[in-house]
Amino acid sequence: MKPCSLFTAVVTAGLVLTGCSATAEKNAAEPAVQIENSSKDKSSSKVKLTSTPAIAAPVGAGSYVDYPRAQQFIEDMKAEGFDEAYVKDVLGQAKRQQSILKAISRPAEKSLTWGEYRKIFLGQKRINQGVQFWKENKEALALAEKTYGVPAEIIVSIIGVETRYGRIMGSYRVLDALATLGFDYPRRSDFFLGQLKEYLILVREESVDVTALKGSYAGAMGFGQFIPSSYRSFAIDFDQDGQRDIWANKKDAIGSVANYFAEHKWTPGEPVISGVSFSQKVDDAWLSKGRAGLIPELTLADWQQRGVDPQLTLLPDEKAILMRLELGQDEQYWLGLHNFYVITRYNHSKLYAMAVYRLSEQIKMAYDKSVTTANKN
Repeated sequence: MKPCSLFTAVVTAGLVLTGCSATAEKNAAEPAVQIENSSKDKSSSKVKLTSTPAIAAPVGAGSYVDYPRAQQFIEDMKAEGFDEAYVKDVLGQAKRQQSILKAISRPAEKSLTWGEYRKIFLGQKRINQGVQFWKENKEALALAEKTYGVPAEIIVSIIGVETRYGRIMGSYRVLDALATLGFDYPRRSDFFLGQLKEYLILVREESVDVTALKGSYAGAMGFGQFIPSSYRSFAIDFDQDGQRDIWANKKDAIGSVANYFAEHKWTPGEPVISGVSFSQKVDDAWLSKGRAGLIPELTLADWQQRGVDPQLTLLPDEKAILMRLELGQDEQYWLGLHNFYVITRYNHSKLYAMAVYRLSEQIKMAYDKSVTTANKN
């Protein structure tokens, strides 16, 4: 899917476009599922001399049918079996949302440290809400873990980071969000018009009203904030009622997140990160940086040759990345293993992946404690 989410806070829309919820928190977390790597998009906050405006000027008072790129989009949809009159009608119903353009064009104020990011996503309230979500959906979570091998706490954590367990799923019509960004945001026009195409196919496949579905300002949808292409690829009808409903059906949402992780090769029972010790000075060039730096290329044997030793007992041919994270005045070093990489497929950020993992640990600890207490009583 690549998921996208409504993501979070002090960071703004420039940072948000990584894989999508209202309030400041949305900007930091937004599209899991979601869009582009935040580190890659940071440069968008800088002023550039370019012939392409950041936001396209509206074409008179007309609809999106009148926009220069509309005819090519219509032709693309006709190639997918759509009637031209239908596509024009859909574009005519889409409404330009200035608030979306304002949000997505707002320059990022700063890059968050791990300590700052951690405060956003690992608060006690989110942990408590995660425990409650788990209790309310324990059968579906148990089935998802059994079926796909993805731990319940990871599924719960993803939904907690993305939408606070469904509390903040976005209020924009998906049609409006994707049309606005596809036609009026030139820098990412190709991507969002591609998602608009996927969205029209989605509503045809699912037999739903094209104007009915709502999501984030970047077009991410449901509990897990799937963008349309991710929905089509990874959303499932987990309760087998004939619909893939990730908006109101928690079982489908849970199964869909689990399926996304399984399709991206989550390995059951394997660790996510490992602490490290060093026998020599760390070269900064070894550290994970940007989107490309999320891809594990060196094996643990390679790392050990550099004097980087994992604290966990792991196979020497397992691949990992080396990360340095700032927590207050301290620096932490971690090896990100294969399952860490899988989490970054949901949102291309090591801080996001670390937040999901650490939140999952806290939720599981609190859930297990509550179950033990309940059993004693």
